[in-house]
Amino acid sequence: MPNLHQTNLEVSNLCFGGNVFGWTADQEQSFALLNRFTDLGGNFIDTADVYSAWKEGNQGGESETIIGNWTSSKNNRDQVVIATKVAMLETRKGLSAKNIVLACEDSLRRLKTDYIDIYYAHSDDLETPLEETLEGFNSLVTSGKVRYIAASNYTFERLGEALAISQANGFAKYIALQNRYSLVAREPYESDGAKSVESYGISGLPYSTLGSGFLSGKYRPGAEVSSARAEGVTNNYVNEANFALLERVEKVALQHSVSTTAVALEWLRNQSGVTVPIASGRTIEQLDALMQSVKLNAEEISFIAG
Repeated sequence: MPNLHQTNLEVSNLCFGGNVFGWTADQEQSFALLNRFTDLGGNFIDTADVYSAWKEGNQGGESETIIGNWTSSKNNRDQVVIATKVAMLETRKGLSAKNIVLACEDSLRRLKTDYIDIYYAHSDDLETPLEETLEGFNSLVTSGKVRYIAASNYTFERLGEALAISQANGFAKYIALQNRYSLVAREPYESDGAKSVESYGISGLPYSTLGSGFLSGKYRPGAEVSSARAEGVTNNYVNEANFALLERVEKVALQHSVSTTAVALEWLRNQSGVTVPIASGRTIEQLDALMQSVKLNAEEISFIAG
């Protein structure tokens, strides 16, 4: 199991994305996914207070609630590493110290736990001084409600500022960066995010690692796909170059008798600055495909990238 930088956390080589819980997977389906994930050796779960507020009838917090109900039913809180986030839920927006503390209390209640392993700033808040944000996070670490803090969607410059402020004030420091990165969305991670994790000695935990499902191989020229993400995939990833890339991924996957998603994730693990990729699935079959083990050689890694 990988060790996250600057922590004593040992985590599985895949972090399961909880954005599907309460969205495309109801509680029963989510429990089945979480059971399967842990049965296969997974222990790292990612969520956020805003998951899944975008679904009609939801208000946010649905994913955390399902995870809390699951750990409570399994009595296994100490066996999993749970990361959640603050800043993007409409009713708990931003990174003021007050909001961070109140949002944490909300998340703890929904997760049915008295601590969060990793608490992220979900997006940078340019309206709030970094000193205030970090003071708020630090108070949660000091009180034992949060073990470690991390940043999501931060640039190299802003992350550097934040780390310098924590150093100067003796505050808890961000230990990881969660930015978008996949074979079909390589920038700005490769020029900015990778520089961040390498320069600052923190962990890289990229999200949207499968291009919203494009790298599963189910999207084909002219094909109609029934998926909650289909429109976004079509708008962002469906083009000639990406279909050619997918063909290369499929060729390598066939040689190893594994899924295209397993190959895409293993390619990421071999990239500079990546510690553990985050990916989600709404069915057991999709999860099993994510969890398949494969080792790629340097030639295959280069071939896939094109």
